[in-house]
Amino acid sequence: MLYSPTFQTPFSCKKFLLTKKMKMLPLISLVICIIINSGCKDPEPNPANTGERIIRFSGYDWIVDSSNSTKHGPGPNYFSDSEENVWVDQDGQLHLKITYRNGHWYCSKVIMKKSYGYNKYVFYVASRVDQLDKNVVGGLFTYMNDQEEIDIEFSKWSIDGNKDSQFAIQPTSHSGNKIRYNLNLEGNNSTHFFNWHKNKIDFASFQGHTLNPPADKIIQQWTYTGADIPPDSDERVKINLWLFRGTAPSDNKEVEMIIKGFEIY
Repeated sequence: MLYSPTFQTPFSCKKFLLTKKMKMLPLISLVICIIINSGCKDPEPNPANTGERIIRFSGYDWIVDSSNSTKHGPGPNYFSDSEENVWVDQDGQLHLKITYRNGHWYCSKVIMKKSYGYNKYVFYVASRVDQLDKNVVGGLFTYMNDQEEIDIEFSKWSIDGNKDSQFAIQPTSHSGNKIRYNLNLEGNNSTHFFNWHKNKIDFASFQGHTLNPPADKIIQQWTYTGADIPPDSDERVKINLWLFRGTAPSDNKEVEMIIKGFEIY
């Protein structure tokens, strides 16, 4: 997010400049340039410098998020980069887990190191995300900022009677920016994708691991053509498992989501 502060010269400085016949103007101009240009967003983190944990999943590098000893969004929650919360198993599957230890619930999130822009992003899920606790959210999404985000989310948002999934474009407060549905999975395996174009975004959820399902295996499809399609910028794909408003699972049990594979077309 770019920040451009407005530089205002104090009255006393104006008086000084006038009395000195503007002799300091070149220096003031230099200061203004430094202030304005120092407001750019932080560069992408360099794991070699920051010590961030990197995992390899489905042929891509992912940063494992950590909030250290504080909470941060979404939630807010504690996010852990521990191998108890995020790991890739011997079959190459990604595991995200919400765990309880030392008096705290720890959530999990991975962030793709590179941006891939307009593309089709496919997630092959291998766990019953339709049976997540009502306070848990599983997310498959691209994120630049809170106003430029494409979401597939599995959650009842703490309400028992809610549908368990949604396709969404932020901000979801805008009419027509989300559609909610029930997965009603027949087993552990499901496929979910969004195909992001400049003028539309296609979403789909299918039973099983396939991109060509028979009609009776199509769970939900949706095409968004509204005003909030994010521009192709420096967004990142993220996968997370977290607690809505930081509220513990209603059954006080740890929670896991498994992603068998991920593809970009």
